Amino acid sequence: MEPQEVVDLVRRVLGDMVRDVKIWKGNDYIEVEIDASSIREAAARMKEAGFDHVKDVTAVDYMKEGRFRIIYNLSSYNNFDLSYYIVGLAYDIPRDKPETVSLADIYTSAEFQEREVYEGFGIIFKGHPDLKPLLLSPPVAEQKPLRKDFIVREEPEIKVEKKR
Repeated sequence: MEPQEVVDLVRRVLGDMVRDVKIWKGNDYIEVEIDASSIREAAARMKEAGFDHVKDVTAVDYMKEGRFRIIYNLSSYNNFDLSYYIVGLAYDIPRDKPETVSLADIYTSAEFQEREVYEGFGIIFKGHPDLKPLLLSPPVAEQKPLRKDFIVREEPEIKVEKKR
């Protein structure tokens, strides 16, 4: 299957939900922009079309624009033709109200990854079965360390003298 065939498939599956499509990274990554309100229906349709798992969930902080972009990277284990591609379902949410819906009940592989985005960016995934920090301690997660306005304190330089 060629990249354009995957784009055509995605356009057929998602229909009017598609706002924009871009082919990236040597033609094996396809980003599909949709509205935030369509994410659950889009995910369910993509799963039915053969994109059977979430490889990754991530966010991008567009601090100056006041938005986050959420991206669910989907692929397939079971469909050989689709397994060569990653389709990113991408949508924006406001930075001042960082909430979206969870897809953990549609894709169980999204559960831990949504928790990582929650702890790093402070984005709330409504309906998530266990939304709490995954890797960071709660006090560190409360600081939202992956946001662009997080201030990293520099550690003092330690000079080590060489023994002779």
